[in-house]
Amino acid sequence: MIAVYNQAAEGDILMLTFAPSENGESVETKQNVTVIKDKQTGDLLGINLAGLGAQLGLDKEAAGQVFLSEEQAALINQAIEKAGFDLSVTAEPSKLIVGVVEEMTEHPDSDHLHVTKVDVGEDERLQIVSGSPNMTTGIKVVVAKPGAMMPSGEIIWPGALRGVPSAGMISSGRELKLPGAPDKPGALVLPDDFGQVGEVFSFEKAQNLYKDGRIDTNY
Repeated sequence: MIAVYNQAAEGDILMLTFAPSENGESVETKQNVTVIKDKQTGDLLGINLAGLGAQLGLDKEAAGQVFLSEEQAALINQAIEKAGFDLSVTAEPSKLIVGVVEEMTEHPDSDHLHVTKVDVGEDERLQIVSGSPNMTTGIKVVVAKPGAMMPSGEIIWPGALRGVPSAGMISSGRELKLPGAPDKPGALVLPDDFGQVGEVFSFEKAQNLYKDGRIDTNY
């Protein structure tokens, strides 16, 4: 689930996104809650909640993704139930995670893509197709798991590249909008001591990663 709040642009509406729209949408509004579902499958795509910003303690100046606390999720569930919908949400941390590339093979239908297996913690390994020219095994990277929102606002969903399934993205410093990151392709290779595999990537800690366009191990 991705939660986005931007009062200046959208008004006092908290927008929750669960999946991409692929087959058209059906929309139902009750009171201050709007539920969006896939028109064919009935799968939940999104929930919009109006007028809850103050109650949830959301920053009026916020303009982008927010990470809900358990208390905020409980208040949202109360509003959903009060409106008459049999749905609920849970608080989720960021899906930008520290991972390690365990395996890498060449893509069968490309001369520049790689098929990787990445350890993202909790006994979870993702197959990710990457075009990073510096890709190799053993490096510590930032993984945008399916359902992650990048700083640009792009949402990462499962997909396929030239017929090979890919569940997520190995991110570059440029894609993470880190200060000093070079404006060219290439995975961000984290220092070994940056964080544990499976931890949420710390933007605060990463602010001093780059020095003169290169990773500074003394960050």
